[in-house]
Amino acid sequence: MSNISMSEDRIQLTEEQKRSRRRRSVAIGLILAALVVVFYAITIIRIGPNLTGGG
Repeated sequence: MSNISMSEDRIQLTEEQKRSRRRRSVAIGLILAALVVVFYAITIIRIGPNLTGGG
């Protein structure tokens, strides 16, 4: 086993790479949030009539 610390093996990202990673993370977060809203809406639409006794 080597005694090299993990910090010596890390890759330094440029500012452009950091911005790109941030934009990608925000986009993934927005997509996940949109999916949650879609699934919630579909659930309410499908269950809604049963709650009011119409189904």
